[in-house]
Amino acid sequence: MASTIRVRATLSGETTEVQALIQHPMDSGYVKDAKGEIIPPHFIQELTFEHDGRSVFVADWGPAVSKDPYVKFSFKGAKKGDDLKISWVDNTGASDTTTAKIL
Repeated sequence: MASTIRVRATLSGETTEVQALIQHPMDSGYVKDAKGEIIPPHFIQELTFEHDGRSVFVADWGPAVSKDPYVKFSFKGAKKGDDLKISWVDNTGASDTTTAKIL
């Protein structure tokens, strides 16, 4: 299965800029479908970015985050060619992990 995470990490000087797009429905549990039935909650609870064994960004999310969330942040201390590990876990127990090279 292809990863649900698309990420780009670019080093500029001492700062690495990270952009990530995650494919996920992020259903709140308050929306109804075409038949009028409530769509059960299905959302990412924790999103983590790790570089060199340490967390550089952690987000604890709830049902208020929109579908297919986009994240952008920067951090210092990386080198070109280093790995950036990205992972998420949702409220149903599903998860995904991918690794990106810092360019």
